[in-house]
Amino acid sequence: MPVKSKTTVKSKKTKAGESPAFTRPKSRVIAITGTRSFIGSNLLQRLQQEGRHQLVALDLEKPDFLKPATRFYKLDLTSTTADVTLSEILEREKCDTFIHLAFLSSPTHKSSYAHELESVGTMYVFHACAKNKVKKIIVSSTTMVYGALPINPNFLVEESPLRGNREFRPIRDRIEVEEHAQNFQKKHPETTVTVLRPCTILGPTIRNFITTYLSLPVITTLLGYDPLVQFVHEEDALDAYRLAVERDCRGVFNIVGRGVLPLSTIVKLSGKVKAPILHAFAYPMVEGLWLAQVGIAPAAYLDYIRYLWVADGSKARKELGFFPKYSTKESLEAFLGIQRLRAIHLVE
Repeated sequence: MPVKSKTTVKSKKTKAGESPAFTRPKSRVIAITGTRSFIGSNLLQRLQQEGRHQLVALDLEKPDFLKPATRFYKLDLTSTTADVTLSEILEREKCDTFIHLAFLSSPTHKSSYAHELESVGTMYVFHACAKNKVKKIIVSSTTMVYGALPINPNFLVEESPLRGNREFRPIRDRIEVEEHAQNFQKKHPETTVTVLRPCTILGPTIRNFITTYLSLPVITTLLGYDPLVQFVHEEDALDAYRLAVERDCRGVFNIVGRGVLPLSTIVKLSGKVKAPILHAFAYPMVEGLWLAQVGIAPAAYLDYIRYLWVADGSKARKELGFFPKYSTKESLEAFLGIQRLRAIHLVE
């Protein structure tokens, strides 16, 4: 059952097996960062199509899909005055909801920039929201913050400790983002803070370093290791963020697809050649390729194809009302289908 909130009212009785109908929530004034990211651009376009909310887009450059009714402001979260600029925008637009999606989808060699954008930028976001008494904040995270470890249980729940490698800056930055959110919620209990932790998002249109890894003609694995892997379809991920907009559910939620697959099965379904490498050689080799700027990710990411880091999605089902339509296998098949069409140049 969907969770009731202040913006919803109880529906009329329905027949067994039917979904209850809820009165549409009141209109919000929503500010969104990262409007050129996959989640940000697609979520913003969905909200524009619905036309029920006043929308404010915040980014370095104006997206080309914005409708006239959507207000745009240039915002650089790496600027030292970003919190002041953002606070002025929120006050001017009277924003009551903030969706923070300004995060990188793939590793970058510009680690200092990434830290300023993700960790420090998130701190600026919370400062501005606190000053303007924003009622609802949605922050994007990732199940990678749990870390990939041999001691992980079969399914990680939201209360599991965040054991991601803090010596590895990209993961440390994402953990710091969640710490900012947790500290803000403690200081401002009147605000609803929702943190969504999607697992690897896969589908026909999204592109990130995982899709690059799965697109390689030869897929590197670690000899003797075959962890279970989970994906969430890009449409399901967008549905989860859409639900978070409409339902005032505070806390952290794992956003995952149905089921899991062994990495070996993923490689087999992809029709690719598997190249198992002894981990003692794989880590320095991958790190060397990364430092030479020809690799797709630093060696620390090898942990995620070595150990288990599968998350449990029951809390999102119970409280957020998120029921994924696609399984991990179906998400992979959707990605592989478009890859085959690209290989024969039927799509870009």
